[in-house]
Amino acid sequence: MSDHQTFVSHLIELRSRLVKVVVAILVIVIVQLPFAGKIYTLMATPVMKYLPEGSSMIATGVLSPFLTPFKMVFILSIILAMPFILYQIWAFVAPGLYKNEKRIARPLLFSSIFLFYLGCVFAYFVIFPILFQFIPAISPVGVNYMPDINSYLDIVVRLFFAFGLAFEVPIAVILMILLGVTTPEKLANSRPYVVVGVFVVGMILTPPDMISQTLMAIPMWMLFELGIVMGKILKKKKDKQEAVKE
Repeated sequence: MSDHQTFVSHLIELRSRLVKVVVAILVIVIVQLPFAGKIYTLMATPVMKYLPEGSSMIATGVLSPFLTPFKMVFILSIILAMPFILYQIWAFVAPGLYKNEKRIARPLLFSSIFLFYLGCVFAYFVIFPILFQFIPAISPVGVNYMPDINSYLDIVVRLFFAFGLAFEVPIAVILMILLGVTTPEKLANSRPYVVVGVFVVGMILTPPDMISQTLMAIPMWMLFELGIVMGKILKKKKDKQEAVKE
Protein backbone atom coordinates (compact mmCIF):
# COMPACT_ATOMS: atom_id res chain seq x y z
CA MET A 1 0.00 0.00 0.00
CA SER A 2 1.40 3.40 -1.00
CA ASP A 3 1.92 6.26 1.45
CA HIS A 4 -0.97 8.13 -0.18
CA GLN A 5 -3.35 5.18 0.24
CA THR A 6 -2.22 4.74 3.85
CA PHE A 7 -2.82 8.42 4.57
CA VAL A 8 -6.30 8.27 2.99
CA SER A 9 -7.20 5.14 4.98
CA HIS A 10 -6.13 6.90 8.20
CA LEU A 11 -8.30 9.89 7.34
CA ILE A 12 -11.29 7.60 6.65
CA GLU A 13 -10.78 5.84 9.99
CA LEU A 14 -10.39 9.18 11.79
CA ARG A 15 -13.64 10.44 10.23
CA SER A 16 -15.41 7.23 11.24
CA ARG A 17 -14.29 7.59 14.85
CA LEU A 18 -15.23 11.28 14.95
CA VAL A 19 -18.71 10.38 13.68
CA LYS A 20 -19.04 7.76 16.43
CA VAL A 21 -18.04 10.34 19.04
CA VAL A 22 -20.57 12.88 17.75
CA VAL A 23 -23.34 10.24 17.64
CA ALA A 24 -22.54 9.11 21.20
CA ILE A 25 -22.72 12.69 22.49
CA LEU A 26 -26.00 13.34 20.66
CA VAL A 27 -27.55 10.16 22.08
CA ILE A 28 -26.64 11.23 25.62
CA VAL A 29 -28.00 14.73 24.92
CA ILE A 30 -31.33 13.29 23.70
CA VAL A 31 -31.61 11.04 26.77
CA GLN A 32 -30.96 13.97 29.14
CA LEU A 33 -32.94 16.65 27.33
CA PRO A 34 -36.35 15.90 28.96
CA PHE A 35 -34.66 16.34 32.34
CA ALA A 36 -32.66 19.46 31.44
CA GLY A 37 -34.37 21.64 34.05
CA LYS A 38 -33.89 19.13 36.86
CA ILE A 39 -30.25 18.56 35.87
CA TYR A 40 -29.55 22.28 35.96
CA THR A 41 -31.27 22.57 39.35
CA LEU A 42 -29.06 19.74 40.66
CA MET A 43 -25.95 21.47 39.34
CA ALA A 44 -27.08 24.77 40.85
CA THR A 45 -27.67 23.27 44.31
CA PRO A 46 -24.27 24.40 45.69
CA VAL A 47 -24.97 28.07 44.89
CA MET A 48 -28.69 28.05 45.77
CA LYS A 49 -27.97 26.47 49.15
CA TYR A 50 -25.99 29.51 50.26
CA LEU A 51 -28.03 32.31 48.69
CA PRO A 52 -28.94 35.08 51.16
CA GLU A 53 -32.51 34.95 52.47
CA GLY A 54 -34.91 36.45 49.96
CA SER A 55 -32.46 36.08 47.04
CA SER A 56 -32.73 33.78 44.07
CA MET A 57 -30.93 33.05 40.82
CA ILE A 58 -31.95 35.21 37.86
CA ALA A 59 -32.01 34.96 34.07
CA THR A 60 -30.96 38.20 32.35
CA GLY A 61 -31.29 36.89 28.80
CA VAL A 62 -34.63 36.44 27.04
CA LEU A 63 -33.85 32.83 26.06
CA SER A 64 -31.63 32.00 29.05
CA PRO A 65 -34.26 29.90 30.88
CA PHE A 66 -34.30 27.55 27.85
CA LEU A 67 -30.78 27.83 26.42
CA THR A 68 -28.83 27.58 29.69
CA PRO A 69 -30.23 24.17 30.80
CA PHE A 70 -29.76 22.92 27.22
CA LYS A 71 -26.17 24.14 27.25
CA MET A 72 -25.67 22.40 30.60
CA VAL A 73 -26.99 19.13 29.15
CA PHE A 74 -24.71 19.38 26.13
CA ILE A 75 -21.58 20.00 28.21
CA LEU A 76 -22.53 17.27 30.68
CA SER A 77 -22.99 14.90 27.73
CA ILE A 78 -19.41 15.57 26.64
CA ILE A 79 -18.18 14.86 30.18
CA LEU A 80 -20.22 11.64 30.41
CA ALA A 81 -19.01 10.54 26.97
CA MET A 82 -15.36 11.07 27.93
CA PRO A 83 -14.58 7.33 28.39
CA PHE A 84 -15.97 6.60 24.92
CA ILE A 85 -14.10 9.59 23.43
CA LEU A 86 -10.81 8.47 24.98
CA TYR A 87 -11.44 4.90 23.81
CA GLN A 88 -11.88 6.12 20.22
CA ILE A 89 -8.62 8.04 20.49
CA TRP A 90 -6.95 4.93 21.89
CA ALA A 91 -8.37 2.69 19.14
CA PHE A 92 -7.06 5.10 16.50
CA VAL A 93 -3.57 5.39 18.00
CA ALA A 94 -3.11 1.82 19.33
CA PRO A 95 -2.23 0.08 16.01
CA GLY A 96 0.88 2.25 15.74
CA LEU A 97 2.14 1.38 19.24
CA TYR A 98 4.57 -1.37 20.19
CA LYS A 99 3.41 -4.19 22.47
CA ASN A 100 5.23 -2.84 25.53
CA GLU A 101 3.83 0.66 24.85
CA LYS A 102 0.28 -0.76 24.72
CA ARG A 103 0.88 -2.54 28.03
CA ILE A 104 1.78 0.78 29.65
CA ALA A 105 -0.85 2.87 27.84
CA ARG A 106 -3.91 0.78 28.80
CA PRO A 107 -3.72 1.31 32.59
CA LEU A 108 -2.78 4.95 32.04
CA LEU A 109 -5.87 5.39 29.86
CA PHE A 110 -8.19 3.95 32.50
CA SER A 111 -6.42 5.95 35.22
CA SER A 112 -6.81 9.18 33.25
CA ILE A 113 -10.57 8.60 32.93
CA PHE A 114 -10.87 7.88 36.66
CA LEU A 115 -8.79 10.93 37.62
CA PHE A 116 -10.78 13.23 35.31
CA TYR A 117 -14.06 12.21 36.96
CA LEU A 118 -12.43 12.40 40.40
CA GLY A 119 -11.47 16.00 39.63
CA CYS A 120 -15.06 16.81 38.63
CA VAL A 121 -16.42 15.17 41.80
CA PHE A 122 -13.87 17.07 43.91
CA ALA A 123 -14.96 20.34 42.30
CA TYR A 124 -18.68 19.70 42.91
CA PHE A 125 -18.53 18.37 46.47
CA VAL A 126 -15.53 20.29 47.87
CA ILE A 127 -14.85 23.43 45.83
CA PHE A 128 -18.41 24.54 45.02
CA PRO A 129 -19.75 24.54 48.63
CA ILE A 130 -16.70 26.46 49.90
CA LEU A 131 -16.65 28.93 47.01
CA PHE A 132 -20.38 29.70 46.94
CA GLN A 133 -20.55 30.03 50.70
CA PHE A 134 -17.62 32.46 50.63
CA ILE A 135 -18.80 34.76 47.81
CA PRO A 136 -22.08 35.99 49.41
CA ALA A 137 -20.19 36.65 52.65
CA ILE A 138 -17.88 39.17 50.97
CA SER A 139 -20.57 40.97 48.95
CA PRO A 140 -20.50 44.73 49.61
CA VAL A 141 -23.22 46.19 51.80
CA GLY A 142 -26.23 47.25 49.75
CA VAL A 143 -25.52 44.78 46.93
CA ASN A 144 -28.13 42.08 46.32
CA TYR A 145 -26.35 38.83 45.51
CA MET A 146 -28.48 37.21 42.78
CA PRO A 147 -26.34 35.04 40.46
CA ASP A 148 -27.25 34.88 36.77
CA ILE A 149 -27.93 31.30 35.64
CA ASN A 150 -25.75 31.61 32.53
CA SER A 151 -22.81 33.14 34.42
CA TYR A 152 -23.08 30.39 37.01
CA LEU A 153 -22.98 27.75 34.28
CA ASP A 154 -19.83 29.29 32.79
CA ILE A 155 -18.07 29.13 36.17
CA VAL A 156 -19.24 25.56 36.81
CA VAL A 157 -18.05 24.31 33.42
CA ARG A 158 -14.74 26.10 33.81
CA LEU A 159 -14.18 24.53 37.23
CA PHE A 160 -15.25 21.05 36.12
CA PHE A 161 -12.78 20.98 33.26
CA ALA A 162 -10.09 22.80 35.25
CA PHE A 163 -10.15 20.28 38.09
CA GLY A 164 -10.70 17.34 35.74
CA LEU A 165 -7.56 18.28 33.81
CA ALA A 166 -5.64 19.24 36.96
CA PHE A 167 -6.16 15.73 38.33
CA GLU A 168 -4.39 14.37 35.22
CA VAL A 169 -1.05 15.63 36.60
CA PRO A 170 0.15 12.15 37.76
CA ILE A 171 -0.49 10.73 34.28
CA ALA A 172 1.54 13.52 32.66
CA VAL A 173 4.39 13.01 35.16
CA ILE A 174 4.43 9.21 34.68
CA LEU A 175 4.43 9.54 30.89
CA MET A 176 7.35 11.98 30.96
CA ILE A 177 9.34 9.60 33.15
CA LEU A 178 8.55 6.46 31.13
CA LEU A 179 9.26 8.17 27.80
CA GLY A 180 12.62 9.35 29.07
CA VAL A 181 11.77 13.04 28.82
CA THR A 182 12.89 13.51 32.42
CA THR A 183 13.70 11.52 35.56
CA PRO A 184 12.09 11.33 39.01
CA GLU A 185 15.23 12.92 40.47
CA LYS A 186 15.06 15.93 38.14
CA LEU A 187 11.36 16.38 38.85
CA ALA A 188 11.99 16.20 42.60
CA ASN A 189 14.71 18.85 42.29
CA SER A 190 12.34 21.11 40.37
CA ARG A 191 9.76 20.98 43.20
CA PRO A 192 10.04 24.69 44.19
CA TYR A 193 9.27 25.73 40.59
CA VAL A 194 6.37 23.27 40.45
CA VAL A 195 4.86 24.69 43.63
CA VAL A 196 4.94 28.20 42.15
CA GLY A 197 3.64 26.83 38.83
CA VAL A 198 0.58 25.08 40.30
CA PHE A 199 -0.46 28.27 42.09
CA VAL A 200 -0.10 30.20 38.83
CA VAL A 201 -2.22 27.57 37.04
CA GLY A 202 -4.79 27.75 39.83
CA MET A 203 -4.91 31.53 39.45
CA ILE A 204 -5.49 31.23 35.68
CA LEU A 205 -8.05 28.42 35.67
CA THR A 206 -10.21 29.29 38.67
CA PRO A 207 -12.28 32.36 39.63
CA PRO A 208 -10.25 35.24 41.11
CA ASP A 209 -10.35 34.23 44.75
CA MET A 210 -7.59 32.73 46.89
CA ILE A 211 -9.75 29.88 48.22
CA SER A 212 -10.48 28.14 44.90
CA GLN A 213 -6.95 28.88 43.65
CA THR A 214 -5.40 27.28 46.74
CA LEU A 215 -7.82 24.33 46.67
CA MET A 216 -6.72 23.63 43.10
CA ALA A 217 -3.00 24.20 43.66
CA ILE A 218 -2.61 21.92 46.70
CA PRO A 219 -4.19 18.80 45.09
CA MET A 220 -2.12 19.42 41.94
CA TRP A 221 1.05 19.52 44.03
CA MET A 222 0.08 16.33 45.90
CA LEU A 223 -0.76 14.60 42.62
CA PHE A 224 2.59 15.73 41.20
CA GLU A 225 4.32 14.02 44.14
CA LEU A 226 2.19 10.91 43.59
CA GLY A 227 3.20 10.93 39.91
CA ILE A 228 6.89 11.00 40.86
CA VAL A 229 6.46 8.02 43.22
CA MET A 230 4.45 5.98 40.70
CA GLY A 231 6.77 6.96 37.86
CA LYS A 232 9.80 5.81 39.86
CA ILE A 233 8.15 2.42 40.55
CA LEU A 234 7.09 1.89 36.93
CA LYS A 235 10.50 3.01 35.64
CA LYS A 236 12.22 0.37 37.80
CA LYS A 237 9.86 -2.32 36.48
CA LYS A 238 10.48 -1.20 32.90
CA ASP A 239 14.26 -1.23 33.39
CA LYS A 240 14.11 -4.74 34.90
CA GLN A 241 12.05 -6.05 31.96
CA GLU A 242 14.48 -4.55 29.47
CA ALA A 243 17.44 -6.03 31.40
CA VAL A 244 15.85 -9.50 31.31
CA LYS A 245 15.30 -9.25 27.55
CA GLU A 246 18.95 -8.37 27.01
